Amino acid sequence: MHNLFENIRDSLVFNKFMIDELICVEYSCPVDDEHVGIYTQSDYLIHVLSGKKTWKTIEGEWVMEAGQTLFVKKGAAIVTQYFEDDFCMLGFFLPDDIIRTSLKETIDCVPIGNLSNVHQFTATKLPSKEYIEHFIQSMFPYFKDQKDPPEPLLRLKLKELLINIIYHSDNDLLVSYLKTVTLNSEPSLTHIMETNFSFNLKLDEYAKLCHRSLSTFKRDFFNHYNTTPGKWLLNKRLEHAARLILKDTLNITQIAFDSGFEDVSHFSRVFKKKFGVTPSSFSKRMTS
Repeated sequence: MHNLFENIRDSLVFNKFMIDELICVEYSCPVDDEHVGIYTQSDYLIHVLSGKKTWKTIEGEWVMEAGQTLFVKKGAAIVTQYFEDDFCMLGFFLPDDIIRTSLKETIDCVPIGNLSNVHQFTATKLPSKEYIEHFIQSMFPYFKDQKDPPEPLLRLKLKELLINIIYHSDNDLLVSYLKTVTLNSEPSLTHIMETNFSFNLKLDEYAKLCHRSLSTFKRDFFNHYNTTPGKWLLNKRLEHAARLILKDTLNITQIAFDSGFEDVSHFSRVFKKKFGVTPSSFSKRMTS
């Protein structure tokens, strides 16, 4: 999978400006592949200027077209590219410290109704609002200027945007998620793992999503789950694959890929070892 944050940060192609881990980018899609796996260790907001793309996570799928805005939690997604029109967007990668400093004085004033299910949040399409349009329009001049905008001004604009989001969003999970970011010094390991286990990421990439070194990630993981990340991921992916098989809407190859396996033969072997039957025979056994 591609690290979208680092690819954009290190690229000389995109029109962008950066302050520490904050990246604002005008992104024109250069890829030829229809489906691309991406991940990023920071939350990000995209506003589509032209074209069409789909973001798919374990919790849902969002078709994004011109004029629409999507907030995506740090983690992985499968992005589907449509080729009818050139895709262009403005992207804003929001490090946790930007969210914390922007919302620390405000978040307690906002009623939170869905903290118990906040781990399920992965992304949401933001409703069309004047405050979003004003923010996007106010950012255009900075992408055309040869100098980066003053840091205090950029932070102020992002603070205004985030405060407007928590006050005007109809998505309780989004607001609850932003509250957890504001109140905690590092991402929840369980929230990251429960929404990203089905993506074929390496352990060091999971550690990066959790904002931990690999050794700290392994230690914290074992302390919480009482097993190793490798064993947990294999079991979690196999259980997810079994649920997909019972839905009977995808073929075995697609189920393997959607569950985090790159090799279908390997998937079949480990599936049979766990469940005693091949994936193709599993649904027959469960329904007989």
